[in-house]
Amino acid sequence: MTGTARRLMALLLLALAAWAAAPGARAEVLELRQARVNVMQPDEPPGWRDTVLPYHWDRVHRNVPGHASFEIPFTFADAPSEPYGLFFPVVGNAAEIWLNDKLLARFGDVATPNRDDYAKAPRYVAVPPAMLQKENLLRVHIRADGGRRGGLSAIRLGPSHEMRDNVFSHAYAWRVTGSLLLGMFSLLVAFIAFTCWATQRQLAPDGRLHRDSVYFWAGVAELCWTLRVGDAVIQEPPLAWPLWGVVLTASYAGWICGVLLFCHHVAGWRAHRSMRWMQVATAALFASGVLASWLSFAQHQPVFLTAWLGFASLSSALYACFYFVATLRHPTTARWLVAGAGMLNVAVGVRDWVMIRLSDSFGVITWNRYVSVVFGLALLYIVLLRFREASGQARELLGTLAARVAQREQELASTYGRLEQAAREQARTHERERILRDMHDGVGSHISAAIRQLQAGEGSQPELLRTLRDSLDQLKLTIDSIHLPDGDVGALLAALRYRLAPRFDASGIALEWAVDELVPVERLDAQAMRHLQFLLFEAISNVLQHAQATVLRIEAAMVGTAVRLSVIDDGRGYDASRAPRSLRERAQAMGVRLVLESRPGRTVVQLDMA
Repeated sequence: MTGTARRLMALLLLALAAWAAAPGARAEVLELRQARVNVMQPDEPPGWRDTVLPYHWDRVHRNVPGHASFEIPFTFADAPSEPYGLFFPVVGNAAEIWLNDKLLARFGDVATPNRDDYAKAPRYVAVPPAMLQKENLLRVHIRADGGRRGGLSAIRLGPSHEMRDNVFSHAYAWRVTGSLLLGMFSLLVAFIAFTCWATQRQLAPDGRLHRDSVYFWAGVAELCWTLRVGDAVIQEPPLAWPLWGVVLTASYAGWICGVLLFCHHVAGWRAHRSMRWMQVATAALFASGVLASWLSFAQHQPVFLTAWLGFASLSSALYACFYFVATLRHPTTARWLVAGAGMLNVAVGVRDWVMIRLSDSFGVITWNRYVSVVFGLALLYIVLLRFREASGQARELLGTLAARVAQREQELASTYGRLEQAAREQARTHERERILRDMHDGVGSHISAAIRQLQAGEGSQPELLRTLRDSLDQLKLTIDSIHLPDGDVGALLAALRYRLAPRFDASGIALEWAVDELVPVERLDAQAMRHLQFLLFEAISNVLQHAQATVLRIEAAMVGTAVRLSVIDDGRGYDASRAPRSLRERAQAMGVRLVLESRPGRTVVQLDMA
């Protein structure tokens, strides 16, 4: 070693010695383990005895609840001049902290059993310098509930900045803040899983839509785990102990059962016959867990819950091995994720069972709450992966459905076009047939009558001309009827007036027109309009040919919501009971009311059309 190096080493040693010798440079940190305890239980004789911390209440008193007072003396070479702090990894379930006969802190209600629980989180108590002496006595009074992991751990006493900022903050972050974050993460995964389960449906082989159970069991598992790890921050549970302990055991059992069923669905064994047995086994595991926890807490016999936890760990380990072998045979990304996370959780679960239920360790933190986040991430990944696949299938199905709908619409449009064309052809055919029928019934009959008159030599020239004019007028009206709008009585009357006006002028009959504005009659279709046209034509023709009238009056007006149409003449009249039968037949075919009145000087043909 060179001279320079020797000098540097000497300076460093001198600096360390000076720092160690400086007054107050290094504060004293004490770990308090030696104590005297006085237990207050019905079957425990009172009296003080020596003990060594930690004091695991459930191990010492076999889950029987009670109270205890601890006296822990400690000394200082010199009374400290700076603030100190006490760090309790575990104290309670409820506790009071006294120093030199002065109350330092109170955690919960020591007098009331089975309510609050402050032993789940580390505790820090600030100690003012004025309360510290060279000789000190720390008293801790606790209330411990059976099976609730109460007691008193070894206590650390040191400067407040070191106890609070380093020791306590680190322990609190792991046991409380970490549990809170894990609970929030599990709750988020549960929300996503249940949302996917409620909104996503898959097409089953039978053609029906069903919800995917993999989302449901993932949600159940993570929701149960939220309650399990979230208990670390619940100091005052909503239920009294041991009922709250049964709820926590049920949440742990629900997590195990949910994970097992989730794994079975991910493996694609939903329709396999093993699924039925898996459902029965998980239901039995859940029910036995609830029963074991109740017996353990109510009877103060931890063996029931310990045995059930061991059985659950063994069953999970066997299933994990079986699942791992199945994954090796038929590997998929989802199976590898589940198998890896499952093996890790099973290994950690066995470690927690040994350390917490079998060993004498006190204040040990379960590792499973932290390792479970790996399984939660695997669950979240698989849920999102299946959601993406289901969404892709839904989009593909919608695309296929849209294409099929478009094809069917095109086929329907083509079929409709053909049907529409056929309907138009049929309508034209029917119209031609109607025109031919009308021409045969009207024009044809008049021409036949004219021919018979000529052949018989009976008709005079005026009568023959009248017959031919009637034939011509009826032909024109038949052509006009093609363009008549349905129900428009006003248009029909106008066409009739236009066609018959020359006949009125030639016959010397005055035409009086009293037609108001009329509302279309909806019930009069094309066929009814033709019946109305020929009914009026026949009534007017009778006036022109036989009535010997001088005035013909046509009236049309609205009577309420009905149209009233009247043909009135001042001719010689006729017997109304022997009126032309065709008038009544056409009125009946139209479905309107026909009224006939006739006497010398006034004949009325009236129609009421609603």
